[in-house]
Amino acid sequence: MRLREVHAVYRPVAGAPAGPRPQVNTGRDAAGIISPLLAGSLVERFGVLTVDTKHRVIGWDVVSVGTLDATIVHPRDVFRVALQQNAAAVIVAHNHPSGDPTFSADDETLTRRLQTAGEMMGIAVLDHVVIGDAGRYCSFKEQAVTRG
Repeated sequence: MRLREVHAVYRPVAGAPAGPRPQVNTGRDAAGIISPLLAGSLVERFGVLTVDTKHRVIGWDVVSVGTLDATIVHPRDVFRVALQQNAAAVIVAHNHPSGDPTFSADDETLTRRLQTAGEMMGIAVLDHVVIGDAGRYCSFKEQAVTRG
């Protein structure tokens, strides 16, 4: 039998703001934190912003790196990060290297799948943010409100 041990080491991200952890209440808040982390990527990167019960940022982890126009994401990878960081909720995000942050049908399907998995685990998926270029972003939560 083989036993494994995992050691996680967290370090501050270069350029991260000093002081208290930022609180994330809107898609704009999330995009402001995540955009610099995904800026300039030529392939899709999908990550998880973990937050505590007051929606203060705990951490950011990239869980999938894909190709020019796709990446594969499994709920187990998203929620593994949330469990490891003892997060109350998550905001998931990815970039569109094309620069157009419009949600695809696959993005919407994935968001609903993650929300369902999160409900079963007691970890809320607060939003899914797609990062484009020039500060543009789309927030699933904000779009759902405008759609009615």
